[in-house]
Amino acid sequence: MAAEDEQQDGAPARPSTAGALLWTAAAVPLPGIAHLRMRRRWAGGAILGLYLVGLAALVVWAVRLGGSDAGTLTSMAGMALRSSWLMTAMGVVFVVAVLWLTVIVHSWVITRPRQATTGARLLSGAVVVLLCLTVAAPSALALHGGYTAYGALNSIFGGPERDDLPPHDAADPWDGADRVNVLMIGSDSADNRYGVRTDTMIVVSMDPHTGAAVLVGLPRNLENVRFPEGSALAERYPEPYGFDLLLNDVYQTVAEEPDELAVNPHVPDPSADTLKSVIGHNLGLDISYYAMVDMMGFRDLIDAIGGIRVTIEEPIPYGVHGGVLEPGVRVLDGHEALWYGRSRVNSDDYGRMGRQGCLIKYVAEQVAPTTVLTSYRELAGATQRTLTTDIPQSKVPAFVELADLVTDTGEMSTLQLSPPQVNTASPDWDAIRALVAEAIAVEVDGDELPTTDPSPSDPAVPGEEEAAEETGEERTEWQEYTGLDEEAPADPGRQVGEDASDLSALCP
Repeated sequence: MAAEDEQQDGAPARPSTAGALLWTAAAVPLPGIAHLRMRRRWAGGAILGLYLVGLAALVVWAVRLGGSDAGTLTSMAGMALRSSWLMTAMGVVFVVAVLWLTVIVHSWVITRPRQATTGARLLSGAVVVLLCLTVAAPSALALHGGYTAYGALNSIFGGPERDDLPPHDAADPWDGADRVNVLMIGSDSADNRYGVRTDTMIVVSMDPHTGAAVLVGLPRNLENVRFPEGSALAERYPEPYGFDLLLNDVYQTVAEEPDELAVNPHVPDPSADTLKSVIGHNLGLDISYYAMVDMMGFRDLIDAIGGIRVTIEEPIPYGVHGGVLEPGVRVLDGHEALWYGRSRVNSDDYGRMGRQGCLIKYVAEQVAPTTVLTSYRELAGATQRTLTTDIPQSKVPAFVELADLVTDTGEMSTLQLSPPQVNTASPDWDAIRALVAEAIAVEVDGDELPTTDPSPSDPAVPGEEEAAEETGEERTEWQEYTGLDEEAPADPGRQVGEDASDLSALCP
């Protein structure tokens, strides 16, 4: 009698509880298969057809992604850094997950036997819940990753569009500018020191057409800093010796009185914004953006990308516990990379400046767009904890493409405003402006960058020139500066001379 009830209206007999669970389980990898089993051809065919079409499209996309050129991957990485794209992707994942779960539950509803014991029903319900989790868990993970990235984007790049810049134009994201200048700041704060010190300050000047980039490194101990005319800082600390602190004290000085000293006290970080203006004024550059990374949080960023490959030629001691980065080709984790760019043991401020320039080069070369896509959630979490910037969200895709251009077709050079080319205790800012302008002009004109230390025309020690002529040897500027026999600094990336030098030649 029950069998007759099951087969009324031409419907097939329902399977046993075990059979119904098997058909429901089959509906997880093949949605609609249980509906076809129960002769619900239109519903089953539509569900299975849509699923197979979507699966085929996903496979084709993955294959094409694997064989895509760098430009396509860069564009995709740029899309992944747009809030609108993230919201759309999360919406699609949510809708597909809900529909999939609905199909799984309905597959059980239409195949389960009408009569079953209470124990069998409870056990079957638990199995169906587990089957649903196989879809719900990865979907929830993807949504959580998207939400984390969305929150990071809006936290880091969520500030209002800049009133001092033209509206964003996707066709011309740099508004016809010949150079894009960004101040990179490495901040250092700890429990054993007061406030924040910006011990790392590097201006990255990029040609948006060729990708050529110049890294202008500013030592933390530059003195006699000048301030923009008419600014509150200029009135508080008039030239020539009004500001008796170091360059890395400017940030904290403004942070203590932002309403009185900041160029614009209404921006999210008035101190960083003011430091950007001050450095731009002293270098004679229009610096549009800044990006500040906490040096301790820098570890998280390197760990998020899986480490960074570095060639170490001489041991680099670091830390207070006797750690050493041994020579060789090594993949440094975040902790080691932090000390590679931070250690001053058997070195000095200027040696670590050189290594910091090398780190920027290594990261730019080794972090591919695929890393942004595959390390999405880790990068989002790390950057949200450690990065602050005034780059608007609308410019982020353009910066991704520009960074790719720099690493693919451009050359990276460095000009370090450190001794012997600059006297940090009494810097000639007019001469520094001329050095920076010449370094950038070399990149614009396409002249070949020097790969060795230039020889100076004037020796530092009287009589050395005559001695060099007698021996037939020409001393390098490093030898003139230090009085040592070594022709060049041992520290990687350490640039000597008034001309910008190719980072590929300076960094092993």
